[in-house]
Formats: sequence, structure tokens, C-alpha cells
Amino acid sequence: MSAKSSRKPDVSVAVPRGCSSLKLRQLSRRVSQQFDELVSEAGMKTTQYSLLSTIVRLGPVRPGQLAQVMEMDASTLTRNLQPLVARGWGVQGSGSDGRSRQVEATEAGVAQQALAREAWKRAQLAFNERLGTDLVVRLHAVLDECMAAIHEDSATGDP
Repeated sequence: MSAKSSRKPDVSVAVPRGCSSLKLRQLSRRVSQQFDELVSEAGMKTTQYSLLSTIVRLGPVRPGQLAQVMEMDASTLTRNLQPLVARGWGVQGSGSDGRSRQVEATEAGVAQQALAREAWKRAQLAFNERLGTDLVVRLHAVLDECMAAIHEDSATGDP
């Protein structure tokens, strides 16, 4: 047996272990729980805050465009919009040509988003404190890189 074949494998080469989807979902659930704890003080969940903030930022927006920006399918968007509309924070109306639809925040929705933004800021600062700002910056960079790669694959038709 040669010396070469009796060596241990090079452990400096990282190999993914486990299911990426599971790991991301576990992290997402834990982060959402921590954010929801503080954002709930404003009477909403973090998912509702994110959607309302995007609607406020974009102004009147077509549901298809909103779903694309939020990285969700149309049926999920419809389901997630229902509580916002029911609470009077958003409205769905006719678009410019009568055939299209538009979503926009109401005055109450803009006020609610501003109120919840303060709770969200506290949640983000607590998250930064818990993980450390450097790790959060790296996490955001990795997530952005992953999203860009996924979008690139989608554009080329790769799975």
C-alpha cells in the first residue's frame, strides 16, 4: 500500500452535510419567532409587516409584480393580503386599464407600518446583538448571493 493511499481525506474541502432546505427552514422559523415576539407589540406578524412595508414602498402595485418582489406565488400573496385588507391596512382595486388589479396601502396601513417599523428595528438590533453584526452582514451577503444564483438559474431555465 502506498503512502498516498493510506492518507486520510483532505478535510479542508468542505462538503455540505444535511438538507439545505431543512436548515434554512429551521433558521427561518427561529428568526421569525424572535422577530414576531417584538413586532407583535404593534399588532402584527413579521410576515405582515414585510408585506405591508413592501406595499408602502412600492406604492400602488400590480399583484403579480408584488408577488415577484416578495418572492412568492400569486396564491400565497392573495392569502397573505387578506388579513391586511381585513384590518383596513391595504386595498385591492382596479388598475389603470380596468382589467388589471392594483394593491396599495391605506392611510391606516401607512400609519400601522410606521408603528410596526419601530418594533421591527428593535427586533433587528436584538438579532444583530445576538449573532454579532459581522455575522449578520455575512449572512445577508450569502443570502443575497444565493438569491442571485437562483434567479440566474431561473433566467436560463436550469432547475
